[in-house]
Amino acid sequence: MKKKRKITLSTTQTILLSFLAAIFAGSVLLALPVSAAGGKAVPYLDALFTATTSICVTGLVSVPTVSAWSVFGQAVILALIQIGGLGVITVLSGILIGLHRRIGIGSRILLQDAFNLNTLSGIVRFLKKVFAGTLVVEGAGALVCMTVFVPEYGPKGIWISVFHAVSAFCNAGMDIIAQDSLCRYVHNPVINIATCLLIVLGGMGYIVWWDVVRVFRDIRRQKLRFWKSLTLHSKIALSMTLFLILAGTAAFFVLEYDNPLTIQGFSLPDKVLACLFESVTTRTAGFATIPQENFTNGSAFVALLLMFIGGSPVGTAGGVKTVTAAVLFVSAFATIKNREDASLFHRTISRQAVGKAVAVVSMSFLILFVSTVLLAAATDAQALDVAFETVSATATVGLTRNLTPTLGAWGKLILIVTMYLGRVGPISLVIAFHAKKTQSSIIKNPTEEISVG
Repeated sequence: MKKKRKITLSTTQTILLSFLAAIFAGSVLLALPVSAAGGKAVPYLDALFTATTSICVTGLVSVPTVSAWSVFGQAVILALIQIGGLGVITVLSGILIGLHRRIGIGSRILLQDAFNLNTLSGIVRFLKKVFAGTLVVEGAGALVCMTVFVPEYGPKGIWISVFHAVSAFCNAGMDIIAQDSLCRYVHNPVINIATCLLIVLGGMGYIVWWDVVRVFRDIRRQKLRFWKSLTLHSKIALSMTLFLILAGTAAFFVLEYDNPLTIQGFSLPDKVLACLFESVTTRTAGFATIPQENFTNGSAFVALLLMFIGGSPVGTAGGVKTVTAAVLFVSAFATIKNREDASLFHRTISRQAVGKAVAVVSMSFLILFVSTVLLAAATDAQALDVAFETVSATATVGLTRNLTPTLGAWGKLILIVTMYLGRVGPISLVIAFHAKKTQSSIIKNPTEEISVG
């Protein structure tokens, strides 16, 4: 009698399947009549699309969040956004900690893989800090938003503020204010600045958070220099984030200065504020204070680049990540200058990191290209609008040039798959299908020179 073969899943496969399970569970809840605003259940495809965009913290919507869903439906969406932002495995482990259950070695390995950490040491303590930090930042953001939303909406403003703070921190870009996102608040500095800070803090990555906290503590004790004491990862993430925000703001300011459909009639401070918000939100947040279809083609292409890069690793943002882009950039220049190794801030970048950066960008571009071709075949929209939508889905941004609500069934299915692939990461998907470790062979093929470029 043959023994039954036991199916074992790798950590990567478990993480991928956990996202699929959460999407399916969320879609079932959203397909219930109680989740719909009018009491009549929305079509299952729209429920599936909304569950996917929530778990994948993307923000593209096929039906308006503010009018299509009841309070129960909005609560389900908010829960999915929080789970998606932190990670399904992270939330489940947090529940176990809350119930005072022991986190086994298998769960610790899953958490290590989910957070892309180098060691299992202190993983539970790190998880507790993640939950505490998330609660503090989202809570503070909600309180600031209440100063605007409560006077305007009354008690309902509390719910709107909480939903907005969680959505902004998780870089989801979904809101329950209006169908045109935050366009009515384009001149409001409180909402603009609070939202930008929530987006940046969520997209910065937890590793950077605690590294900055560590350095501040060491400075007080030992009088060290702040920048010099940071890890290389934190230096790259912080400098790239600041550079992209400032460069994006300047680019949008120049390209939109005389555009009557966007900021031409704004005062100078409001122009800067609107361009700053656009620069921040394009890096995977998805909120909009100006309709994206009103921007010039030049601004749209700048937005495509910012969306593709996204936020920083081990955070709530998507994209290929700031550190990946920086490593790829310096590696290219090192090759041009005929240097053997790439370096940043007087530190050599490992060849493994360079190889992974190339793989991430290559696979992301492949997914983007295929989804763009498929979506272009499924709709007769303009090429720029199609590319904008697929980049937004791949990088889990959520900004739209008003194409998603007009898509048919095939178009929605294409974006559902694209959002999922963008959230779990192309490299994770490849690893999941090749989970078995292969031993490196001592016999290598001969090397032969080829012409490149």
